[in-house]
Amino acid sequence: MNRLKMSHITRDINRVTGTVIGISGKLILYALVILLLAEGITRGYAFGHSLFYESSVEQAPGRDIVVTVPDGQSDSDTIHELKKDGLIDNELAMRVQMKFYDYEIHPGTYTLNTSMSSKKMLQILNEKADKEEEPAS
Repeated sequence: MNRLKMSHITRDINRVTGTVIGISGKLILYALVILLLAEGITRGYAFGHSLFYESSVEQAPGRDIVVTVPDGQSDSDTIHELKKDGLIDNELAMRVQMKFYDYEIHPGTYTLNTSMSSKKMLQILNEKADKEEEPAS
């Protein structure tokens, strides 16, 4: 009789333990999903903000930086150089803006400012650079 009673108690303890572990696992899973959603929403908002909000790296007056785009340089390399020079914060956002606004980057030498928005920079890079003046003879 004592043995039968112990097996019922053991079974009850195992059932309760299994239920507690199952609920705990579900709560941990739900917490992870909520954290991932919150992080995704935050990063998505920040990315959308960088795409459509006219922001710059520095406040006016900023710093002028001369950028030379050689003939045949890819748009990705040019955008990477702009990031390296401190003109933009987000390369991916600038690439998306370039496609969204249908801009092209033309070879030439440009003076850009750190207080310009990435859209303004793309507008300038989209215009063909003036040919350097020929020396007067």
